[in-house]
Amino acid sequence: MVRVRQLPNEEHVPDSYGAAPDELGIAPEVYQALECHLPSGLVGAPAEVKRYFMRSILQNYVPSPAQRTRTQNQREYRERILSAYQPLHQELYTDDPSIFLTPTFLQAITVNTEESITSLMMEVSPGVYAFHMLKPSFCEMLMAEANHFFTWARTADQRIMSPITLDMPAAGRGACLFDFGLQGMLDNLMKNFISPIATVLYPEVGGSTLDSHHSYVVEYDETDPARGLHVDDSEVTLNICLGKHFTGADMYFRGIRCGNHINSGMHDEEHFVHPNVPGQVMLHHGSHRHGVFPVTSGQRVNMVMWCRSSLFRDMKKCMNDFSGFCGECQFERTARQVQHLQELTARISINAQEDEAP
Repeated sequence: MVRVRQLPNEEHVPDSYGAAPDELGIAPEVYQALECHLPSGLVGAPAEVKRYFMRSILQNYVPSPAQRTRTQNQREYRERILSAYQPLHQELYTDDPSIFLTPTFLQAITVNTEESITSLMMEVSPGVYAFHMLKPSFCEMLMAEANHFFTWARTADQRIMSPITLDMPAAGRGACLFDFGLQGMLDNLMKNFISPIATVLYPEVGGSTLDSHHSYVVEYDETDPARGLHVDDSEVTLNICLGKHFTGADMYFRGIRCGNHINSGMHDEEHFVHPNVPGQVMLHHGSHRHGVFPVTSGQRVNMVMWCRSSLFRDMKKCMNDFSGFCGECQFERTARQVQHLQELTARISINAQEDEAP
């Protein structure tokens, strides 16, 4: 198996690979940079041979044509909105954390020790944490901004892209927070405040290497169905109930699962129910199976952040043991250990009987 060099050959002058990206969207500069990592036996080969080899590596990291089209459409959609939408609350678009974070939370993260971070948390179930982070005034402003955005979209006849697809209510009830300009604020929130928490609480799923997120706001009322059992496209999920006045809508959890066991059964100790409390944050593994019971009266509004680690996702491709976080993998491992112990005990017993035989 041919392997690339870990460190580049600084003295090598790479070939030219044209002036424009190829059909996969790979820029010539990427080929030239990777060529400096080729092994000595390949670096002198014709350019097309090297390109073929490098493409076999790069295509694992390059979006498909459909993904590129979807990304381009989303970019154009967002640019149209940002060029026309006028925010209601400019305070939401600031980088000053004191405007939206509670003093207690801000102080704990500033100290940034395991003790200061865990002092904020209430572990309501294994791996599920509840705490307060956002000021009530911020929650009110964010709900008002979302409602202002929905009203603007209806007036401007602007279709809103659904932020999620699973059990999503009718159009206009949810939106990606990036769509109306909050990406910068949320990027800083994840980097400076969520990542330190995830580093302490979720190291087994790349909590220390979070590098992207998908964040959205969603509204439900009594006309909407329950949010069915699902997992999130995230390593760590932050779910904040912003308000408003409602009954019902308790969250339920059914155990953490890897991709191999996503549809496996539930063990009794994995079943847990917790209310959606306005102003309270729920933090959990993205792979923790969960759902939400329907709203029985009123309206609830939640802000959700799916925080992701590209490093952990790459590592998962090479993993075959997920017992570090998957409840079913842990159950199977324990069962194997018990079986092994029983077999060992049986062999010892047989050997002892043979030794005692005349």
